[in-house]
Amino acid sequence: MDTLIILFVFPLLIIFSYLFDAFARKTKFPAVILLMFTGIITRIITSVNGYDELGFLDSLIPVLGSIGLILIVLEGALELEIKKEKLPLILKGFFAALVILILNIFALQLVFYNLFKMDSQLAILSAIPLAIISSAVAIPSAAGLLNKDREFVVYESTFSDILGIMIFNYALRQFEAQQPLIGTTPLVSLFLQILGVVVISLAITYVLFRLMRHIDHHVKFFLILALLILVYAFGKLFHLPALVTIFIFGIFLSNVKSLLPQFLKNYLDLDQTEKELREFHILTAESTFIVRTFFFLFFGFSIQIIDFNSVQPLFYGLLIILIMLVLRYIYFTATTLKIKPDSIVYMSPRGLISILLFIQLKEVKFIDLSTSLIDERVLLIVILASMLVMLIGTLKKPKAAYSEDTLEEETPLTFEMIVDPPEPPENESENTLN
Repeated sequence: MDTLIILFVFPLLIIFSYLFDAFARKTKFPAVILLMFTGIITRIITSVNGYDELGFLDSLIPVLGSIGLILIVLEGALELEIKKEKLPLILKGFFAALVILILNIFALQLVFYNLFKMDSQLAILSAIPLAIISSAVAIPSAAGLLNKDREFVVYESTFSDILGIMIFNYALRQFEAQQPLIGTTPLVSLFLQILGVVVISLAITYVLFRLMRHIDHHVKFFLILALLILVYAFGKLFHLPALVTIFIFGIFLSNVKSLLPQFLKNYLDLDQTEKELREFHILTAESTFIVRTFFFLFFGFSIQIIDFNSVQPLFYGLLIILIMLVLRYIYFTATTLKIKPDSIVYMSPRGLISILLFIQLKEVKFIDLSTSLIDERVLLIVILASMLVMLIGTLKKPKAAYSEDTLEEETPLTFEMIVDPPEPPENESENTLN
């Protein structure tokens, strides 16, 4: 392809992505859907013009997805404020992610094994990616929710990503070793592994933070990001939940004043540290935007419309979404004692992490995917349907959900309000005069 064409296309794609993001903030329509459809349309145009040699996408999409996942988890963690009063919300997000994830895996595995007649191992490994909420989609889409709901979505989707990857890698190891999935020894081993990863993550976080404070070079934030990607790569090599490290690092940076011991605060210029952390947050957000843009564009670009020559993928995808939505509704109804669902019931989109695990599933040698009814077409239907459900749910959010405190928080103080403040009501003026 001509270099000049690439120089025209890439900036235009970024501009379109920016416009999609602005459109999504106004309408709550997921920008990811627009990005994927842009990729699909671009693929049709390139195919018509004879550009079909696109094998590099098979290697590029997993790389972009992994980097995007790291940046999204890091960005989500940087936005969270850890306080004692928020501990119930954190635990609520964790248990919601864990329980709903396990329920979805169990229910989908039963459907795949009994209804679709899939092998039991393949049924479980196919169910796990579909059961994971995508933080890449959920976190940006939750921007219009109330602060409490938005924070819950960030916690739940991030924990869902981390727990889903841990369960997927655990299942792969057990099946590869021909060991039972549930047992005392493997579960104890998994718990000790998680505990070890948390301890190592705290040590790595402290080292990276000290490194950030002592680097005098004007380019240091990309070095930190490179080290985080390296940590993730090592974790993936040894099948360890490296996303825990990313999450802990982000939480530590965003709450350095409350989490750093007092004796260490005396050696730091906390005002300068906060300034640097704001700059790091901006860099992370910008990088996440670029990587997410090209990941979903390339994913849409890899889809060929001619592959959808049957209604079966549509039926399977809608059945999967129905099962997951019912289970989510039951969980929140039981835990909140509300029959009418809140907006967060619909906030369970599938996306980046499901795509990555499906790609990883293709590399597993002890299973045969050629006979599987759950393929990329079903995955695409599930992703699109889950995003549309999320869109419908957020649009139906009742106005009564806004409290006075929230309205005060969301009403910015403008220059006009300072220069020309609103006049008080007549009764109030009379009372003041009296």
